[in-house]
Amino acid sequence: MTPEEVGRRMATLLAPAEATPSISGGQRHARATVDVPAANWREALRAARDDAELACDYFDWLSAVDELAEGFDVVAHLWSTRHRHGVLLRARVARETPVVASVVDVYPGAAWHERETHEMFGIDFAGHDGLLPLLLPPEFEGHPLRKEFVLASRVAKPWPGAKEPGESEAGGGRRPIRPPGVPAPGEWGTTPTPAGAGNVGEGPRGGTPARPAPGARPARPGPPAAGDAERPADEGGTA
Repeated sequence: MTPEEVGRRMATLLAPAEATPSISGGQRHARATVDVPAANWREALRAARDDAELACDYFDWLSAVDELAEGFDVVAHLWSTRHRHGVLLRARVARETPVVASVVDVYPGAAWHERETHEMFGIDFAGHDGLLPLLLPPEFEGHPLRKEFVLASRVAKPWPGAKEPGESEAGGGRRPIRPPGVPAPGEWGTTPTPAGAGNVGEGPRGGTPARPAPGARPARPGPPAAGDAERPADEGGTA
């Protein structure tokens, strides 16, 4: 089946629920993408697995996308080992109450993915009783893949991707871009000076002195004084 046919088949199986098929990617990487209501999330994955024309027997992965005020998109990719086609299923959940049905009973391999998505985005999967910490320590607070989460480590030390190609260490012609997870100045405490930062005042934790501005070099020492240039006469030499 072509991606277009896969999308139409999913929409037919879920009727009368409103499912919107589309295509993501292009050429040989094109994939059917179907947006389904959150209330039909589990039903959609089961239909993709059990329908003979789709036969998506392989669960690939499940995760989420933070769409800020619009909520979260829960996304799953399924694959048919028999027909060699796949489908992306998406369901949007509200930011205030991010919950969707668990699909562990449909695809047992989804258990790990639901735990990770719950931990990183704070999305609940109803019916999954094992949503325990997976990658983070139990005392960790917050959900680090939400876009409003402040990554404190990027405030405390330089971010390797802070400068784009062509920018010099002491500044360049392009305006520096604040890396993801770092708040604007003044939004989250006092930002310490990264080691080696140029033309920046030192923060509360100190830092190394700023590098000289472009073109500014240390002054060369002047010529030696006349007395300093005289060499003592060799012992036993002639006057």
